[in-house]
Amino acid sequence: MRFTTARLCGGKALMAISAEPLDIDMNKAAELLKREGCTIKEQDEMILVYEWQGMEVTLYPQGKVMYMPLSDRGHCISYATALLEKLR
Repeated sequence: MRFTTARLCGGKALMAISAEPLDIDMNKAAELLKREGCTIKEQDEMILVYEWQGMEVTLYPQGKVMYMPLSDRGHCISYATALLEKLR
């Protein structure tokens, strides 16, 4: 997968933005993440916020994924790739 990244929240978060448009089913994503032991903090059809590896992760249906706190762009892309490949 190809991504661009954006630094957000005063540099405390990174967002991976998928180069190809996606249409993620947020309910299926939440179910998968719950089975993997993630704590869902917020969920609706436009956003899914959960805890993973000490970070707050925000997933959007078009394939954007924000990790906070995170400052390493390589990790951001690696994490987002692994997540979105599971959800395809």
